[in-house]
Amino acid sequence: MATRRQNERRFEHWIDLPGGGRRYWIDRPGADFGFVRYVKIVDANESTLQFVQEVYDDSSELIEIHQKYPVDSGHRLVGEDKE
Repeated sequence: MATRRQNERRFEHWIDLPGGGRRYWIDRPGADFGFVRYVKIVDANESTLQFVQEVYDDSSELIEIHQKYPVDSGHRLVGEDKE
């Protein structure tokens, strides 16, 4: 488990959430286009609740989400119908 200080060093942006948790994120250029945003949501003790990779196109539109934690759900296109 990372500490608040470690998360603040690793992630460039964060917002405080109700209950003392935080939403951290960092953007990285995409390999072929757009950018990827890594989002980490933690509780007040900095325990990870969720970790998600968001893929954006060149016009900053969200096109794909990949939840990695707590359950790896694989890549899902935004707007994809749930079966």
